[in-house]
Amino acid sequence: MRAMRLEGAFGLENLTAASLAQPEPGAGQVLVKLNAACLNYRDLAIVLGFGGNYPLPLIPLSDGAGEVVAIGPDVERVVVGDRVAPQFFPSWIAGEPTLDGISKSLGGSVGGCAAEYICLSEEAVSKLPDCLSDEEAACLPCAGLTAWRALVSEGNIKAGNTVLLQGTGGVSIFGLQFAKAAGAEVIITSSSDEKLERAKQLGADHVINYKTTPDWAKEARKITGGRGVDHVVEVGGAETLQQSMMAARMGGHIAVIGLLSGLMKDVNVAAIFSQNLTIKGITVGNREQFEQMLRAIERNNIKPVIDARFDLNDLKNALLHMQGASHFGKIVISNS
Repeated sequence: MRAMRLEGAFGLENLTAASLAQPEPGAGQVLVKLNAACLNYRDLAIVLGFGGNYPLPLIPLSDGAGEVVAIGPDVERVVVGDRVAPQFFPSWIAGEPTLDGISKSLGGSVGGCAAEYICLSEEAVSKLPDCLSDEEAACLPCAGLTAWRALVSEGNIKAGNTVLLQGTGGVSIFGLQFAKAAGAEVIITSSSDEKLERAKQLGADHVINYKTTPDWAKEARKITGGRGVDHVVEVGGAETLQQSMMAARMGGHIAVIGLLSGLMKDVNVAAIFSQNLTIKGITVGNREQFEQMLRAIERNNIKPVIDARFDLNDLKNALLHMQGASHFGKIVISNS
């Protein structure tokens, strides 16, 4: 089978095309022909050597979708021909995160979706609704589920809530779609007026250019009449968390899911307790949450926003496209 694999060392220059033996499913396992995969910032970080000290050689990418083409003995959850998506955390089925549940992740501690086939436990895949193509479904396991868990599973978003989203990457665009489906009011930030206009076309109620309005927390409070927002999906990290805290209302909820601007910075602890904020770290989610999200996507006819498509052999250029940060939505890899 075709695959793209990191060999010898981390770095884009060490990402090479490989011809590997097609895996065979054992007891309780399924073989999935991956028709599409998808990029996340985490994938770029891993390839560059900033995303963890994972063993090499490594097939990267956490997200994919395709068709079950073979099953091992005792498989009951799926049959040959079912369209499925692998889970980001193959062992986290339901409940709170545990060390065991998040110890294995596709494209990190175990081989990922930059390949034509992947062999997994039957517990590590979910059936897909007919309303989604394989390319659309491949966008969901990391970014889609992260946004869903941040706003729905953990945030308990309600109609009439106000949500602040940072940027126009995959998580934020999914956050916009899920928030609007829930009846929420959405504020979204970006440094690009063109991207902000596209966000408005997707339903964003208010937009803030953080380059021309660097104190965007103050602007968010102004938009909410001084009250502050109910939910912030914090993707920026160290450099933006302080403003997220200032933008949130008394008793507001901040879902911390990213580190695009860095890992460490002084935090105003007084603002956390004086504002009675709930700050929750979000690392993707479990299979039960993923399948809840799929039902909501089907009912609301939500379509993932795809920015660009690349062939599997062109994975390096796809990662360079992500590194350039010009994308709006998701970057898809085609295996067909």
